[in-house]
Amino acid sequence: MTRLPYRATTQAAAYEHIVKLPVSVLLDNVRSAYNVGAFFRAADGAGIARLHLCGITGHPPSNAITKTALGAEETVAWNYTADAIALVNDLRTQGHEIAAIETTPQSIDIFDWTPHFPVCVLFGHEVNGLRPELASLADTHIRIPMLGVKHSLNVATAGGIVMYELLRKYRMLAAGA
Repeated sequence: MTRLPYRATTQAAAYEHIVKLPVSVLLDNVRSAYNVGAFFRAADGAGIARLHLCGITGHPPSNAITKTALGAEETVAWNYTADAIALVNDLRTQGHEIAAIETTPQSIDIFDWTPHFPVCVLFGHEVNGLRPELASLADTHIRIPMLGVKHSLNVATAGGIVMYELLRKYRMLAAGA
């Protein structure tokens, strides 16, 4: 049996025909290209519509992103802009709910959140989180419950949890549950 060579362009064409989740993910100042690659891979798996890469966040082409994304950087729609605040304001005018994934006094548990699709979820710097001026633009603040000693997850791990929880909630909504 002859195996066809990997063709990212063929996969990208196939991804264009998949119905996308009305969710976009904004990464602001995520410094690790490996984390960015992990976001691409999870976004591909969950059918996320778009990744917005902002500030110092790396973007393709990048060997480190490719190493973690395993080709998903060729299939997931993405854009880069330096100005996350202007982008969030644009997304809001297009009807997106803006959700900061950040533990703050006003955060609600992700399992109690009823998102209003389309939604854009914001993730920030691995150590410092979202910049206050960006977090202040959010319609809602969401936290992932942490039951252990640590109070945070790796940003890409948190991203995977949030994307798949949004997929679960969207499927329930579509099923009329």
